[in-house]
Amino acid sequence: MSPHTDHQPHSASPKDADPMESYTKLAGDVRDPYPMLAAMLAEAPVHRIDLGHLIGRDTGGVKNPALFTVLGYEAVHEVLGDSKTYSSAIYDKVMGPVMGHTILAMDAPEHMSHRGKIAHVFRARALTRWSDAVIGATVDDLIDRFAARGSADLIRELTFPFPVQVIAKILGLPPEDYKDFQRLSLDLISIQNDRPAGLAASRALSEYFTPLIRERRADPRDDVISDLVRAEIDGRPLADEEILPFLLLLLPAGAETTYRSSSNLLFGLLSRPEQLAEVKADPETLLPQAIEEALRWEPPLLNVVRAPVRDVQLAGVDIPAGAMISVSIASAGRDAGRYADPDVFDLHRDPEQHIAFGHGMHLCLGMHLARLETRIMVTRLLQRLPDLRLDPDAQDVHIHGLMFRSPPELPVLFTPA
Repeated sequence: MSPHTDHQPHSASPKDADPMESYTKLAGDVRDPYPMLAAMLAEAPVHRIDLGHLIGRDTGGVKNPALFTVLGYEAVHEVLGDSKTYSSAIYDKVMGPVMGHTILAMDAPEHMSHRGKIAHVFRARALTRWSDAVIGATVDDLIDRFAARGSADLIRELTFPFPVQVIAKILGLPPEDYKDFQRLSLDLISIQNDRPAGLAASRALSEYFTPLIRERRADPRDDVISDLVRAEIDGRPLADEEILPFLLLLLPAGAETTYRSSSNLLFGLLSRPEQLAEVKADPETLLPQAIEEALRWEPPLLNVVRAPVRDVQLAGVDIPAGAMISVSIASAGRDAGRYADPDVFDLHRDPEQHIAFGHGMHLCLGMHLARLETRIMVTRLLQRLPDLRLDPDAQDVHIHGLMFRSPPELPVLFTPA
């Protein structure tokens, strides 16, 4: 992979592996978790699940091991907004072996110190430098490959390759590396299912990025790696071991979530032609509303995790210090106590802040980039293929997954351009 390293880890997935198939498996084989989530939420906003009974095996001496699932919007909002009580350091155990110590796992004040030095790179105004030259050009290139055909699978041919190419470009990486990065980023976040492949991918990406970081120190460019090299914390530049975790987090996080969220938005609009027609008629107003509604209705990532630093009580449930809490973003977004007809995709819904990008100190750093990518992609797609529609002969097109959610395919027809 690339001029910096020819080493391909033996335990990583093979280069000819189909990344689309792997991403589909990673999502989890569940068609619709929402009835189950709604039933649980109707019973209580917080549930304790006895893991010892569930897994039916020795629990290493831990008495009554439990997972706590937080489902209600208010309870989810409370957990994500109170970083002093509910720590994110548990991510060091979950993803630390492959990503190192990332801002995802940092609590205050460390998190704010690191976030503050790189957040400017991803502010909405700062992203305009990439709007046309990177994001728009990438969308147009991908559409060019199928526009003359009159049909396409928008997942495989557009939404899946698009965000990883954008991330790779803003990092300043060569085009020939894009496919390998998509494959290795999948291995990285699949560590719970295949630890050897995850660790091998981590080594390969670290070996690749380390020389690039050194090159940018000697010769900075207009890219994110150079921005990180120039950043300082407490008057000192970031060390390689501080930059690497951010790069290892950025690629899969940026590619995975944007691919799925944009796919869900397109499915929501294409399966509701009347709302799609409204967006076409007034894209400046209604496309941003549709983007936010899709994030509420079908977030790309259904859960995040936290662990309380002390014994707490949440919605009447006692949670001991150190217990794992699964925070259900998906359930919060469809809480009937907050949203009328929560299962309905409605771009005219009264604007209320959804929680798909999180809340509080760990509000998603890349949310402005994700919104910009999605807006430009959908705008270009509808401009260039104005009669875009779902293929009426397609069988059972739907959103799928339990850990991550998106449609496995999105077959469309249009007048050849």
